[in-house]
Amino acid sequence: MDWGDLLAALALVLVLEGIMPFASPGSTRRTLALLAQMEDRGIRAVGGVSMTAGLLLLYFVRG
Repeated sequence: MDWGDLLAALALVLVLEGIMPFASPGSTRRTLALLAQMEDRGIRAVGGVSMTAGLLLLYFVRG
């Protein structure tokens, strides 16, 4: 893997992260308000599941 692959992956993350706020700012605002009310443990669990799913997908795609 070279720096170009890493930068391309980061660029894709930025594009994907920007889709919902661009398409539906109201829903994004409500979702973030709900997220702000969650306990740290719940947020950490969601982040862990998301990272695990991403690593598994990366393993199968690039494996």
